[in-house]
Amino acid sequence: MLSVAGDPPYFDALIVGAGHGGAQVAIMARQRGFAGSIGLLGDEVDLPYERPPLSKEYLAGEKPFDRILLRPASFWDERDVAILAGRRVVAVDSSAKTVVTSDDTTIGYNRLIWATGGAPRKLSCTGHSLRGVHSVRNRADVDRMIAELPDVERVVVIGGGYIGLEAAAVLTKLGKRVTVLEAQDRVLARVAGEPLSRFYEEEHRLHGVDIRTGAMVDCIEEQDDAATGVRLADGEILPCEMVIVGIGIIPAVEPLLAAGADGENGVRVDASCRTSLPDIFALGDCAAHANPFAGGAVIRLESVQNANDQASVVATALCGEFEAYHQVPWFWSNQYDLKLQTVGLSIGYDETVTRGDPRSRRFSVVYLRAGQVIALDCVNMVRDYVQGKALVIAGASVPRAALADEQVPLKSLVPGP
Repeated sequence: MLSVAGDPPYFDALIVGAGHGGAQVAIMARQRGFAGSIGLLGDEVDLPYERPPLSKEYLAGEKPFDRILLRPASFWDERDVAILAGRRVVAVDSSAKTVVTSDDTTIGYNRLIWATGGAPRKLSCTGHSLRGVHSVRNRADVDRMIAELPDVERVVVIGGGYIGLEAAAVLTKLGKRVTVLEAQDRVLARVAGEPLSRFYEEEHRLHGVDIRTGAMVDCIEEQDDAATGVRLADGEILPCEMVIVGIGIIPAVEPLLAAGADGENGVRVDASCRTSLPDIFALGDCAAHANPFAGGAVIRLESVQNANDQASVVATALCGEFEAYHQVPWFWSNQYDLKLQTVGLSIGYDETVTRGDPRSRRFSVVYLRAGQVIALDCVNMVRDYVQGKALVIAGASVPRAALADEQVPLKSLVPGP
């Protein structure tokens, strides 16, 4: 299962990236009758697995690795999908229709599907590569953290996005003293409105997390090549034995861009996930596309939903049919006993309406742009999440009083045909 055959090896569909998106292309292509050879190439040694549990149940020790596998080994064998593990593509030749891997193997393809995601963005300050400094992107990252945790009392999390807050919640439950540093004036500033940010700041503080906004990092302090603290720009040192960095990703598209594909912050794709290079598709975190739910702006969506839905588009294309990507984005985050579900994109919102009382820990934030509903963040409010999707699809204009009244079902506010 770890080798490729042929001279040179060749696949009708070579999928680069064995995360959610890449694995789903292989699964769906077979489901839809694709009979050609499929290679699924990834830079990790593990079979494809779920990523969201890494910063939640897997880090907490609540789910062993075999429970987050997307499919068992037998599944891939039975469907004749060659798993090419522990390899990374370093060069693409779109004219010859070949790639070169990190072990200097040349592999030919008829269709190339690029689903590589991205690499964690690193700190630019000194000390960023010390022992005890971690990102949360793959199993190996989290396994290293787990191995160190018995000797850790204090953790500094740099970055107040979802990954950082989820890790803070888990580590706090494990008895660690956690400080979260966010450079902006509130957590979740890039992805949510102020009502949700302030709610999560308060929740974390109630659980003992030291949330610091407007915090700028100067460097990581060290002793014997291990992190011992984080020095802030004002000179304060926060002692710790572990640093977790969650400041975004850099899309892994260098070989495609070097081969001539259009793109900058990711590789540009059209509605059917085709790049500007012939017979090369891209999807997931690394694919920049014009999204109708972002007002047509070209964006990258870092979510399992986006990866899976774009995988469906690509699998359909492999089978000779056309499907345009037009799915409502959705996300989720679990922190403590709070289940956050998001539908739509709040990009460019100019107004928010809060449904319910955040103090009850059951409420929703509705985002509007030019009077139209574009997104909802729902905390322990599954009904709003389910019913709110139709408002987002319709771009509905709804009286604010009705939106704010949690006794009014959102489905009753959906415009008629």
